[in-house]
Amino acid sequence: MRSIYVAGLGRGDGRQIVELGLMELLTRRVGRTGVFRPITRGDDRTLDLLTTRYRPAASAIGVTAEEAADIYARRGAEELVARLLSRYHALEKQCEALLVLGSSFATDDLPRELAFNVRLAAEFGAPVLVVVGAHGKRADEIVMEMRTGYQVFSDLGGTVLAVIANRVPQGTTAEAGLPVPGYLIPENPALSAPTVGQVMRAVDAKQLQGDEDGLRRDVLGFVFGGATLPLFLEHLTEGALVITPGDRSDLLLASAAAEAASTVRPSGVVLTVGQEPTAAVRKLTARLAPGMPVLSAAADSFTVATTLDGLEGRLTPDNPRKIETALGHFETHVDVAGLADRIELARPERLTPMMFEHTLLERARADRRHIVLPEGEEDRILRAADILLRRGIVDITLLGRQEVVRRRVADLGLDLSGAAVVDPLTSPLRDTFVTEYARLRAHKGMTPQRAAEVMTDVNFFGTMMLHRGIVHGMVSGAAHTTAATILPAFQIIKTVPGTSIVSSVFFMCLADRVLVYGDCAINPDPDAEQLADIAISSARTARRFGIEPRVAMLSYSTGRSGTGADVDKVRRATALVRERAPDLLVEGPIQYDAAVDPGVAAAKLPGSEVAGRATVLIFPDLNTGNNTYKAVQRSAGAVAVGPVLQGLRRPVNDLSRGALVTDIVSTVAITAVQAQEVAE
Repeated sequence: MRSIYVAGLGRGDGRQIVELGLMELLTRRVGRTGVFRPITRGDDRTLDLLTTRYRPAASAIGVTAEEAADIYARRGAEELVARLLSRYHALEKQCEALLVLGSSFATDDLPRELAFNVRLAAEFGAPVLVVVGAHGKRADEIVMEMRTGYQVFSDLGGTVLAVIANRVPQGTTAEAGLPVPGYLIPENPALSAPTVGQVMRAVDAKQLQGDEDGLRRDVLGFVFGGATLPLFLEHLTEGALVITPGDRSDLLLASAAAEAASTVRPSGVVLTVGQEPTAAVRKLTARLAPGMPVLSAAADSFTVATTLDGLEGRLTPDNPRKIETALGHFETHVDVAGLADRIELARPERLTPMMFEHTLLERARADRRHIVLPEGEEDRILRAADILLRRGIVDITLLGRQEVVRRRVADLGLDLSGAAVVDPLTSPLRDTFVTEYARLRAHKGMTPQRAAEVMTDVNFFGTMMLHRGIVHGMVSGAAHTTAATILPAFQIIKTVPGTSIVSSVFFMCLADRVLVYGDCAINPDPDAEQLADIAISSARTARRFGIEPRVAMLSYSTGRSGTGADVDKVRRATALVRERAPDLLVEGPIQYDAAVDPGVAAAKLPGSEVAGRATVLIFPDLNTGNNTYKAVQRSAGAVAVGPVLQGLRRPVNDLSRGALVTDIVSTVAITAVQAQEVAE
């Protein structure tokens, strides 16, 4: 069992981003993780965030601050340490890795609190990751803080894993010269900025306009509306919160107009002194900028400004956008692979669903690809794109009408400034694509006039971008049928040489493992040759995504127990797989229970290297496969990622029309990983 103790030297180090990043690292590498807070004070937002997002195998607090003070006063420090050590050991029995959240330094006795952190880390046998606050400090001051942090924990008997200086002023470089790794995490305005929702709660305001998405917007500055309208517009900046008396409807309308015109997007407007705009004004602002939050506060502007002075953002479970920003920022500036090596986190043989998801994102980010999303006007696609860009996973092109995309991005409170937006109807690529498509399909009677009509379809346009090498992969299907998504790929992209059939797999994320199901989406009734091709392609896909392939060719009988045309087809397909891929572990015909249950396997196929341990399950036909994956998905609560297409020369993947944002993120990451292996 490995544990990490995160500790600082005092307040204001923004340690939450580091704790979040470490938990992401642990869950990526270890099946059963835990979180322990030795002493908690009131509402523990970090513990709540980590347990909500990562659902660890175990989490606990040692004692409350009040209990700690009572134990210390009555029985001394040794009794308190013994109590916490007992809780720690009870927790570690349930985990393979444990993240310990050090003191929040809420007391004024910082030296004793610091020494207590070192003592606990030593008693727990946990190396310490030291975090020092660098907000507003010079390079020499940051170096001194990092050296002090290392020295304090080392001198008091702690083992220091690494030292992180957090909230370093932008552009500052520093080399601490430590015997352990030292990392600098720059200040990120999007993380330190409060949200409009935080502002609303802080000033006890009510919401007049906007929705939950608007309340998640970051407040990047303040503009106080006491000036004339022209002067106000000169000072209105991107992400600024407008604070103005409620009778200044002109400034409210100007803010809404600025957002509608996409010149400057304020984060929102706070109307003070309890005055609210007339119904006519509210109707107009709602029409101009329906997503822009408008708040009403009873206090005057000066009181509101004083209340908001020093208010900073925090990571909470209900703000996934800020969480993704934090993780992307941490992973950009900290060598997570090197840190994992120092913690000695080896990857286990069995891949849990959370580990699978994190491995996907890690691999996609390591060699960033460019993915086109044809359904750029769809809200789920836009939310997914926001996450993907914040995490630095892929580069993105969205297809759609630019004014529509911009409006939806503003209404949803997203930041897609890093994405390209292309309108197929007005793009300069259009004429080239029409000519190329007409040439490719000339043998089918395609004319330039008909090709021009076809290129108005976003899926055909996106596929042509892929064909021409402008992007590396395409994901669609949230608002289109499977046929509409994959037909252009069949016509334009074509199959990999030597592959007779395009097929699909689902990654079925069960509670404790990830299985590969194929083919559950494309081919209604493959023959033996095609079934063998599907099995080999599916095994290749599984290995590509970190799943060791053990292939079960499914049927209604196991071994030689059954006869009939259907089981004979599977038997022939199994023989073909063994002939074409002799190094691949394959078993068939085999029933589902014998493939995945060791007990059944021992009775039906003793000695098999696949039975009871299968990771790739190949269904004999679409009817069986599609119904099985949906039955497992619904009855076992499994997450089905896919369908992932295989056999195309360049990756195109289809989404379910009921896909969640997380499904879209995973599918785009899968597409990016597939694209990494495509020869340019």
